[in-house]
Amino acid sequence: MQNKSADELLNLMNVGKAVRADLALLGIHSIAVLVKAEPDDLYKKLQEITGQKHDPCVWDTFAAIIHEAKTGIKKPWWEWTPIRKKRQATGDFIEHDNVMEKS
Repeated sequence: MQNKSADELLNLMNVGKAVRADLALLGIHSIAVLVKAEPDDLYKKLQEITGQKHDPCVWDTFAAIIHEAKTGIKKPWWEWTPIRKKRQATGDFIEHDNVMEKS
């Protein structure tokens, strides 16, 4: 039997302490709010809030947890890496420098 946390976000497959802290910075405290989020927006906003560049794998994690929140299907974050890399190759992904220049 899996141990359920009182914090519903910690029950998502790809949410640990670090991701949970990022979600708190972003003002996301429930699955109901996460369902309405988009990974691009969260990734960009996190970099703007912290004033730091974040590894693109953070986007992968955001995509995975939003997918789970919307569908209930648990998948590891790295399943989103090929999607992000394809977007990076076509220039359709918000890169670190683009975010930092706009803030």
